[in-house]
Amino acid sequence: MSYLKLATENFKNIKNQAERAMEQLNLDQLHFSPSEESNSIAIIAKHMSGNLKSRFSDFLTSDGEKPDRNRDGEFEGTFAALEDLLTHWNSGWTVLFQTLAQLTEKDLEQTVLIRNEPHTAIEAIQRQIVHQASHAGQIVYLAKMIKNEEWNTLSIPKGQSQQFNKKMMEISKKEGT
Repeated sequence: MSYLKLATENFKNIKNQAERAMEQLNLDQLHFSPSEESNSIAIIAKHMSGNLKSRFSDFLTSDGEKPDRNRDGEFEGTFAALEDLLTHWNSGWTVLFQTLAQLTEKDLEQTVLIRNEPHTAIEAIQRQIVHQASHAGQIVYLAKMIKNEEWNTLSIPKGQSQQFNKKMMEISKKEGT
């Protein structure tokens, strides 16, 4: 598998995990902040989208920190409707996926700038995978905290690892692998 395909799959998985957590919440819950210094899920999503737009617009030809980006504004305000939040969220991911789809493996060797600091394109993409994954983890953690006992797990439920492993072994035997 090529690096670009792998990176795209990683980003899709990160996006999917955050969305599966957000889907369990209503708009008020998405705006919940555990403290004055903490960010709500809506704010984290807003920042993630803004960061993607800045980093991946004109990826190979302009600095990843765009002069018109209002990074501080990403940490302020609320969304009046869930649709507004999701539209904003998806706008950043659209920029990312369109950019990745246009890149070639040779492009990964090019130098790109982020805050005037040189990176190979592959380093910049990897940096963004780490950034998005860390924020997706924050979203999942907050959503799980908000939902508490009503949380629908995104992976193997606590205490069911042995059952899962047994089931997977049975599937492997049936498939002959």
